[in-house]
Amino acid sequence: MLKFFRLISSPLVFVYSFIVKVRNAFFDKNIFSFVKVNAKVISVGNITVGGSGKTPTVMMIASFLKSVNKKVGVLSRGYGRSSLGYIYVSDGNNINSTVDECGDEMYFMSEELKVPTAVSERRVDGTRQFIDDSGVDTIILDDAFQHRWIRRDVDVVIFDQSFLDKTGQIEQRMLPLGSMREPFDSLKRADIIIINRKFSDKMEIQNKLKKYFENKNVFTGFYQADGIYDVKTHKFFSMNDFQGQKSLVVCGVALPFSFLNALEKNKIDITNKMIFPDHKNYTLKEVQNIRKKFYDTNSYSVLTTQKDAVKLNKFSKDLDDIDIFYLKIELKLDEQKKFNELIIKTMDKTI
Repeated sequence: MLKFFRLISSPLVFVYSFIVKVRNAFFDKNIFSFVKVNAKVISVGNITVGGSGKTPTVMMIASFLKSVNKKVGVLSRGYGRSSLGYIYVSDGNNINSTVDECGDEMYFMSEELKVPTAVSERRVDGTRQFIDDSGVDTIILDDAFQHRWIRRDVDVVIFDQSFLDKTGQIEQRMLPLGSMREPFDSLKRADIIIINRKFSDKMEIQNKLKKYFENKNVFTGFYQADGIYDVKTHKFFSMNDFQGQKSLVVCGVALPFSFLNALEKNKIDITNKMIFPDHKNYTLKEVQNIRKKFYDTNSYSVLTTQKDAVKLNKFSKDLDDIDIFYLKIELKLDEQKKFNELIIKTMDKTI
């Protein structure tokens, strides 16, 4: 169905590409001007849709900056949330929002990072309000490469390695036919590029694309499974604890292959699974279906992603007799120290 929709909408590629080209030209020529805010700004984004690893990248950078005593906070649109406007989600200690109000990714980032967080679809106003509310001196803008209205000190762009291996395929065409928000030549704006191989082996960039990555700060990264945690108690378990056990795997993420691959590589049975769309907002009926399949398959537990866990936890009473666990993953870079030093250096050189 998705491929069919893309094919019939292919004439719109020219319209979309023209709009993107004109918009970028207006910014490049200062016809559209950006706003400077009273904080250092790091943008984390991509030029494709879905599943590249923006959230783990935001968390990695925020954790590092927090470790070197930067007053860092995270601002996101809050994709998939039920609310509108600006919400000060967390002051770094207490979460003042529900998962529905701020979105699944922002909620679990707030839980995990323990730094100030906020959501706002109006980034300029939201950033200013966030600085006033939190006192942060460094803001990470989640999914903001295309949002050029705020001056940023560092632009980080992340790719799923498997996407770069699809040269000549429809995925590397512009929306709505393909998966690209912007063409590859937009990478000239990037200060740092991360190629995320997730749980796969490292591959070389194909020759046709190498020119876009030349003279850029390019890093390669991968996902590392940190362990499995109980949704209710957050108690840690090793991957070995789940080997050989029959679990019901539940996930609603953009590219579920990486999650399933991580479990399978650790010899966890993924035969029984329920796959939902990205940013799935579970209903009581769907939770009841999960419960039914759990018992029908004689599963030992439900295994899910960290993003899904914060939403399923709302139904704790309906699932109180089922053990639910989430896989926690972290993005690691092959040259982490060099990356950290470059982030600080790039931030410090801007005025």
